[in-house]
Amino acid sequence: QVQLVESGGGSVQAGGSLRLSCAASGSIFSLKIMGWYRQAPGKQRDYLAHITSDGHTNVADSVEGRFTISRDNAKNTVHLQMNTLIPEDTSVYYCYADTLLGWTPRYDYRGQGTQVTVSS
Repeated sequence: QVQLVESGGGSVQAGGSLRLSCAASGSIFSLKIMGWYRQAPGKQRDYLAHITSDGHTNVADSVEGRFTISRDNAKNTVHLQMNTLIPEDTSVYYCYADTLLGWTPRYDYRGQGTQVTVSS
């Protein structure tokens, strides 16, 4: 089993920045991908970005240029740096992890979510 714990959410004004962190524990050797998605109540899941175990990254077109993903292997932590935030970024942000490589997320594991609120 894998446990994912997010941190770093909060409230910010439009144009501001936030950095989300996701700490993984448990059977982390099995993880091939870690990433982020967001989901507002009553809306579909919105994939944001992922990073593979060997460091390859992908960021969704919708947030590319504003969001970046990175990892700290020593701390088993993945970060999502979010810049130039807009009110439409308001959502619950989830960290996820997959045990297989692939372009389509499987969402094998996910964290409890962290709220991000952007005010105009």
